Amino acid sequence: GFDIRTGQTVWTFHTIPLAGEFGVDTWEEESWRGTGNNGVWSMMSADPELGLVYLPIEAPTDDFWGGNRPGDNLFSQSIVAVDAQTGERQWHFQMIHHGIWDYDPASAPNLIDITVEGREIKAVAQVTKQGFVYTFDRATGEPIWLIEEREVPQSPTIPGERLSLTQPLPTRPPAFEEQGLTIDDLINFTPDLRAEAIEIISEYTYGPLYTPTTLTERGGNRGTILRPSAGGGANWMGAGVDPETGIIYIPSSDSLTVPIMVETDPAESTLTYRRISNAGVPGPQGLPILKPPYATITAIDMNTGDILWRAPNGDRFPRVNNHPALQGIELPPLGGGGRNPILVTPNMLVHAQNYSDGALLVARDKATGEELTAIPIPAAARAAPMTYSQDGKQYIVIAVLTDPAPQLIAFSLPD
Repeated sequence: GFDIRTGQTVWTFHTIPLAGEFGVDTWEEESWRGTGNNGVWSMMSADPELGLVYLPIEAPTDDFWGGNRPGDNLFSQSIVAVDAQTGERQWHFQMIHHGIWDYDPASAPNLIDITVEGREIKAVAQVTKQGFVYTFDRATGEPIWLIEEREVPQSPTIPGERLSLTQPLPTRPPAFEEQGLTIDDLINFTPDLRAEAIEIISEYTYGPLYTPTTLTERGGNRGTILRPSAGGGANWMGAGVDPETGIIYIPSSDSLTVPIMVETDPAESTLTYRRISNAGVPGPQGLPILKPPYATITAIDMNTGDILWRAPNGDRFPRVNNHPALQGIELPPLGGGGRNPILVTPNMLVHAQNYSDGALLVARDKATGEELTAIPIPAAARAAPMTYSQDGKQYIVIAVLTDPAPQLIAFSLPD
C-alpha cells in the first residue's frame, strides 16, 4: 500500500509468506524461498465502509507443475481481505490448493449486497476460470453457502508431483461453465465428425475437473486436456452485477487447453519440469472439437444461488456455419460471439459479439437472456461498454479495435 500524497510505501503484504509469517508452513521444504509469481495480476476490489481491500491472488511458478513447491501454497489462488490502512490480513479463502492448472482468479471480486433466507449480507463473489462462483460475507470471510472439500483425481501425474487430495468445491451456485471432458461432450453434428473427434482425443489424457497435468511425449501422450481451459471459463472480463436485484451476469467461454509439459535441462532452469507452451485441441476438419455453445452468458440470483438462465452469446459462428461438411444441417445456437464484458443497466444488458465477418453491439433482456436488438460496430470490441449522461441525454460508449488505431464510439437514442 502506498501513500498517494507522498508516494511512500505504507505496508507490504507477502502473498508468499516469509519465515515466521502465517501460512509459511504450507510451503513445505522451505519452498517459499525459491518460488515466484503468486501476485495479483488482475484487479483488486475495495469496500471503503469496511476498510478492506480484496486481493485475487494468482498461481505460483510453475503454473502447471508443483513438485518444487510441496504443500497447499498459501496464498496462491486465494481471495485475501486485508486492512486498507495496515495491510494486515483479516481473512482469506484458498480456492485451489497446490494449483497445477493455471486457474488464477482473473477478475476483480464483485461486491454485492444480497438477502439469503431473510438475512441481509454484504457479500463478495469471485468468479473463476474453473467455472465456480465463490461467495463470502465480505466482512468475515464466512462462506454464504457450504464449500465442501472433495477428493479429486490423483493420477496420472508428472514425476515428483505431490497433489492435494481434495479441492474446495462450492455447493451453490452451480458451476456456470462445463467442467471436465468426456466423449459425450464432443462434436456430434455428423457421425463421421464425431468418430474423428473421438480418435483425436484418444491421444490425450482427459477426465473430470482437476485431472492432473501430464508430460507431453513424442509419439505418445500429447498431454492433459484442461476444461475449462487455462483461459477460463471466466477471465478478466469478470461479471456484471445488478445492485437492485442481486443478480450476477457472467460471460464465459467453453474451450480447452493442453499445457505442453517437458523435462527441463538443468542448465536452463531449477524446475525439473515446466510448460513450454499452451496448445488447443484441433477438432475434425478444422471445426471445434466440442459441442456448442462456445461462449455463454449466465444469470445467477445470488440471493438464492440459483441459475436463472444461460444463453449462448450469439446464434452464429461463421467458421462452423460455412463449413462444407455441415451444409444442409440444422445447427443449434453456436455462441460464436465470444466472451465479452457486460454493462448492466436498469432495464437491459449491453455487450459485444465479435465474429470473423463483423462485430455487433447487443442489447439483451435481463430477465430472460433474450437478445432484444443488435447494431453493427466497425471492429471487434474487447473492453466493457461504458455509459454516461450529458445534458439529460444517455450515451453508451464502446472501444473498438479499428485499424490503424482503436477508437471510442458513442451511441445514443435519437432526439
